[in-house]
Amino acid sequence: MTKHLGILILALTALAVVGCKSTPRNNTDSNPPSVGGRNSDSAYAIAQPDDSAGSPSTLNVGDDSPSQLVGLPPEIAGRTVIYFPFDSDELDSDSRALIAAHARFLATRMRLRVQLEGHTDSRGTREYNIGLGERRAQAVRRALGLQGIADFRLSTVSYGEERPAQGGDSENAYAKNRRVELIYSEG
Repeated sequence: MTKHLGILILALTALAVVGCKSTPRNNTDSNPPSVGGRNSDSAYAIAQPDDSAGSPSTLNVGDDSPSQLVGLPPEIAGRTVIYFPFDSDELDSDSRALIAAHARFLATRMRLRVQLEGHTDSRGTREYNIGLGERRAQAVRRALGLQGIADFRLSTVSYGEERPAQGGDSENAYAKNRRVELIYSEG
């Protein structure tokens, strides 16, 4: 009887593992994706940074975004991007509040993982921008960790200036490109 119970438990465990679904991110487009990993001609509306009011901390995304697929609550569903000042990896109070809201949600959904994608504007060398993007992603990772999110649920990657949210050499474009995107997946 014990042997059959062990085999049954093993079979159910294997079935559960095989049945787990994750949503892979498809980055095979020849054009770099805009904010949210989508092309700019999609139904996404990007919040406009206001240079006089500081950096924005919101991104409005359409219904087919990764955020919607994992069931983010409305108060953070359209807010999956953290913006940074020029040449900085410091989080402002608005960003910390947004990260705390994401941490509260993550605390209720233990199967979710978050990839933190660091980005920069086009100023600076490629090597410097890769490093700055990584420091930004790590700053968000540390803030989530301080909110109690286990490190194994978080991963970081830096794209530097390689995947701009908006092209151009204006301060408005630069402000949209200085960011960390929170990309949710089940795992």
